[in-house]
Formats: sequence, structure tokens, C-alpha cells
Amino acid sequence: MPTIISPILAVVLGFLIVVILKPKKQKQLKLLLAFSGAFLLSVTVFDFLPEVYQKNNHTVGLFIMIGILFQIILEFFSKGAEHGHVHANKETKEFPWLLFISLSIHSILEGIPINAHHNLIYGIIIHKIPIAIILSTFFMSSKLSTPKVVSFLLLFALMTPLGVYLSQHFELIKTYYYELSALVIGIFLHISTTILFESNEGHKFNIAKLSTIILAVVIAYFI
Repeated sequence: MPTIISPILAVVLGFLIVVILKPKKQKQLKLLLAFSGAFLLSVTVFDFLPEVYQKNNHTVGLFIMIGILFQIILEFFSKGAEHGHVHANKETKEFPWLLFISLSIHSILEGIPINAHHNLIYGIIIHKIPIAIILSTFFMSSKLSTPKVVSFLLLFALMTPLGVYLSQHFELIKTYYYELSALVIGIFLHISTTILFESNEGHKFNIAKLSTIILAVVIAYFI
């Protein structure tokens, strides 16, 4: 049950933070993004990656690379929303279907390995909160109607639980579970490292950011 409810609550929390607190300081959001990227990367490296390699070491590397390439293709349509960038047209009143579809594919895939890798849910929750904040902030300042904004976020929140459901009830997914898990590892590696690289503006030393990243790594190691 937590694997179903937690990703939804993470998106709802991100939306409520925007509605109630109306955060305007980009510095705190960038620190939160850096924490989420470091935490997701650490959970992937410490727990997810070794377990998948233990079970099937023949094609794991190939599917990890496919996952990285696949995420690059998804970002062509999402414009990098998975790691904190939203470049859609603020003036449009149309539902952003390309952004929604690319984020949905990403979210469904990340839901597939959760049941077998329980620590992964923490990484996904911490990843979704800043992304939900960024999406909510962007859409609420756009010309999209409130029902469209709420519909987008609600459907987005349901995609990871849908991935969990599919992994439990579809034999095809069970058959290719480790290949799909390796694909997801590639996606996580690309997203998390992109967040960390992009959060380091101008390659300047930033003690707050470094401390945030170290804290995320330590927490991920001990959970």
C-alpha cells in the first residue's frame, strides 16, 4: 500500500507547498533538487544496481545504456521536466500533452521495480516533491485553467502507482523484469547526474550545496 499512496502524496505535497507557502526563493528549491538528485543516485548505486547485477549480469549493462538513451529521447518532449526544467509555452491554454506523455512514461517505468526494491520508494518520493513544486509553480503562473492544472498533476501522481500495478499483474513485465529494472537504472543515472551537474552553476564551490549532497548520500547509505 505505501508504494501506491506515497508517490501520490509526494505530488500532492509539492502542490500544497506552492499553493500555501508560495515559495519564491530559487536557492532553497535548487538545494532540494540537489538533495533529491544525490539521494536518488545513492539509492540506485547502493541498493538497486547491485541487486539487478546479482540476478542477471548478461544484459544489464546494455539495458542501462538503453535507459540512458531512452531518457534523453523522453527529454526531447518533456524539455527536461524530470530534472527540474520546464520550458513549455506559458501563453498556451492547451493541455501540454507531450509533456504529460513523456512524464507519464517515465513515471510508469519507475514504478515497476519498487516492490522488489523497497528503498527505491524513498528516492522516488524525494525526487517527486521538487518536480511537483516546479510543475505546480509553472502551471499556476501560466494561462492553463485550474481544472487542467489539477488534472495534469493528479494524472501525473497516478502514473507511478500504475507502474507498480502493472508489475504485479502483467506476466510480460514479470518475464522481462530485470531488463526493465536495468532500463530504469539508466533513467535514474541520467536524471540524478543531470540534476547534480546542473545544480553546480558556473562550477563554483558552494558549501551549502556540497553539504546537502553529502547529507543525501549519508542518509541513503544508512536507510
